[in-house]
Amino acid sequence: MSSGVSPVARRFDPAKVNRFLAALPAPDLALLAPHLRAVSLDRGAMLHDAGDEIEHVYFPHSGMVSLVAVLQSGATVETMTVGRGGVVGVTAGFGSRAAFGRAIVQLPGVAARMPRAQFHAAAKDSNAIHELAVGYNDLLIGQIQQSVACNALHMLEARLCRWLLQTHDCVDGDAIPLTQEFLGQMLGVRRTTVTVAARLLQSAGMIRYRRGLVQVVDRPALEEIACECYAVVKRHTDRLFPPPPGGDRDRLVPPARA
Repeated sequence: MSSGVSPVARRFDPAKVNRFLAALPAPDLALLAPHLRAVSLDRGAMLHDAGDEIEHVYFPHSGMVSLVAVLQSGATVETMTVGRGGVVGVTAGFGSRAAFGRAIVQLPGVAARMPRAQFHAAAKDSNAIHELAVGYNDLLIGQIQQSVACNALHMLEARLCRWLLQTHDCVDGDAIPLTQEFLGQMLGVRRTTVTVAARLLQSAGMIRYRRGLVQVVDRPALEEIACECYAVVKRHTDRLFPPPPGGDRDRLVPPARA
């Protein structure tokens, strides 16, 4: 078990929060349900590193996991994020065992977890699970391609807005625990550069930032300033996983304590 990932005493309907699970027909979800266990995801927990054998598949119900590329120098840059609208380790459904990049928890939360072997077996037995896994894997590739283009071509302020919106979709409420150092790592820029960009957003009344906490004040303004990449990825995500009534920000009921 990865450090920072532990079972929690909770009962929950696995289809109530995670959009991948919610998109499955009941008979197909029933193939996964007996193997799903609720686990807490603590900030900084590494679910797998590049080259590791994938042991578990995670379906986040809250929080956020970043998939990052790690260079020999130790520098990192985020290639994509996974929240309640996705899966960590979905390639296990095709029999893949090795992880290409690092998966690390950036915002704490709760996930449903199941062994890789059981997910692979269910994907072989269920056309619906297999097809959804294929569709989500295509979505991941598209998000990574969009991230590469975004990092190369778009201004930092627009990229920062895009990243804040993606993160905002993964949390309940408008407060996001983020440090400028962490934002710099995810965006691949210096901390001081992020500081300047965050101050511009704060002076424009879009966010408030203090002591490692970003408060989203004006989401429509962030959406207007964000580069096209947020809307592109969201459009493809909503096509694969129809959003809940009211959209992404209409929160579903979180897992209840046992």
